[in-house]
Amino acid sequence: MKINVFLDDSRTCPEGYILAEDIDECLTLLENNAIEHLSLDHDLLNRHRNGLLLVQIMVENELYAERITIHSANSVGSKAMYTYLKQAQKELKMPQTIKVILRPLPLF
Repeated sequence: MKINVFLDDSRTCPEGYILAEDIDECLTLLENNAIEHLSLDHDLLNRHRNGLLLVQIMVENELYAERITIHSANSVGSKAMYTYLKQAQKELKMPQTIKVILRPLPLF
């Protein structure tokens, strides 16, 4: 059974999703489950272990979801995450079939 994961440390987790509040929780879910939709924030409590670091680790370790949405309101951070994932697809480090979407959500 596939799950949906919502990485965020401040927003309310949508119904039908499992909340990961930091990248370590998110990585554990990626390593141990098939994930249909992964929705990612950039800014987390630990500034150095943020959404961009997560997507770099995901590509390096081939940990993917069928669909990845970057919902961060941080325009610079979210664009960096989106660009990194799209570049990984272009370089064939990540499957072309994965949908990568940039859709910022309000903080509250």
